[in-house]
Amino acid sequence: MLQRDLLPSSSNDPRWAETWQELGHGAPTLAGFARICSLSLASGGERGGKLSGEARAILYAARERGMIEIKGANQAFDAPSRMLAVHVESTVDQTLIFRSRENPALTIRFLAGFRELCVAGLAMHHIYQEFSLTRDGLELAATIPLDEVAPLLQLATNLGAYE
Repeated sequence: MLQRDLLPSSSNDPRWAETWQELGHGAPTLAGFARICSLSLASGGERGGKLSGEARAILYAARERGMIEIKGANQAFDAPSRMLAVHVESTVDQTLIFRSRENPALTIRFLAGFRELCVAGLAMHHIYQEFSLTRDGLELAATIPLDEVAPLLQLATNLGAYE
């Protein structure tokens, strides 16, 4: 059931403009991911579930630095380019972005994969859009062979995934 106080009911509410700005930066979704991560850290996460290929590809991409951001480009011209997407800092100088303008379903699948990592306790929230792998996430990432996730990584790379 939806709570009536989730969003202000009219533009007369002094919080409306602030809430609108937050929506433009993906705050509700980011807060949802942060909450899942927090609950999983507190409970130990749901271990033992099978992770999707997308979740495993994110783990592999983050295996060296552990840094993940969920962010959008709210000034982009077309809608698929404005979607929130998983950004993985794979090296100091390179970020892999799991977003596709041509195939928005790819972007959605990787966001769902990131959620799996949150539920499993393999990712944790830091501030705003910044997340990282947990110790368990880093340990699991180190065990994933490249050939298992290469098709998904290559797909993202072919879609202009590197900044």
